[in-house]
Amino acid sequence: MSSSMGGCVFCGLVSKLLPARVILEDDEVLAFDDIRPQAPIHALLIPKRHLASLNEADEGAQALLGRLLLKAREVARLKGVEQSGYRVVINAGPDSGQDVFHLHVHILGGRRMSWPPG
Repeated sequence: MSSSMGGCVFCGLVSKLLPARVILEDDEVLAFDDIRPQAPIHALLIPKRHLASLNEADEGAQALLGRLLLKAREVARLKGVEQSGYRVVINAGPDSGQDVFHLHVHILGGRRMSWPPG
């Protein structure tokens, strides 16, 4: 997947060139339902600015990374799993299972999670 705005599927969602079932959106982030859910509740939360992975984030991204975690909690609340529990996952790099190279946070819930994951 290209990291240019034209080749990134998540950048296509941000620019509204591709459809998404949007859960929440503000000027910095977008949350939407995953099209291949791995749990009854499976949402993705992305920064609107393109970062290929967590490995690309630098000191200047601290506020954005904190915002992503707070918005993940809001997504869990909106999806009705804040109280019962949810898992927040960020994959970084090919061996982690990252297959879309635009930083994204998975919010999973709606069932009991097992440990260890993967």
